[in-house]
Amino acid sequence: MIRKIIHIDEEKCNGCGLCAEACHEGAIEIVDGKAKLMREDFCDGFGDCLPNCPTGAITFEEREAPAYDEEAVNIAKKEAEIKRREKMSEMKHEHGTACPGSKMMQFRQNDTENTQVSPARGVSRLGQWPCQIKLVPPRAPFFDGAKLLIAADCTAYAYANMHEDFMRGKITIIGCPKLDAVDYTDKLTEIIRDNDIKSVTIVRMEVPCCGGLQRAAENALRSSGKFIPWQVVTISRDGRILD
Repeated sequence: MIRKIIHIDEEKCNGCGLCAEACHEGAIEIVDGKAKLMREDFCDGFGDCLPNCPTGAITFEEREAPAYDEEAVNIAKKEAEIKRREKMSEMKHEHGTACPGSKMMQFRQNDTENTQVSPARGVSRLGQWPCQIKLVPPRAPFFDGAKLLIAADCTAYAYANMHEDFMRGKITIIGCPKLDAVDYTDKLTEIIRDNDIKSVTIVRMEVPCCGGLQRAAENALRSSGKFIPWQVVTISRDGRILD
């Protein structure tokens, strides 16, 4: 049948993965660093992926394509959810309850209490564990009354004074939408909505794929129904603050 379906220009695609995250039907995957339409019958033609593409690599076209198969999409979603739960179950079985490395901890860091490093080398300002967005419990007690820092993984390596300038006095959670291949919106919404968050600072890199982290945080702020002071800081690849 002739119908509207997406077209991906591989020359323009930078492989950021934002389109794959935006495609709720799972029609798009990243293969060899490029976005590809893997299942034409999974593409509903609504184009949720289009506004998420930072390079304009995705467009609509009218051509011969199989009809959208909603039943197959739903089956695929259920199978993916089953696999996810099985993986979580395996982790719990292997480690008793959960991965020991994910055990929740809270730290009280200051210049005099940290005996692991000399003052000349600086002090860690990480206030809690875990810090990965995917691992942190949404209703952890350290979120109560917290100033929240949502940071892209790379910022701590690009910006030399990350701990003192951004992490100090905040609860820090980090992630990379490209590598994690997830949309953080629901998790961040839950954290902001269900805890007494005082402020939100988003620190991202200048690269396009970091836009996914910023959008997720902004969407979460809107979805939470709260009016909380927030700001976005962009770090250049050579370690400068751009805005």
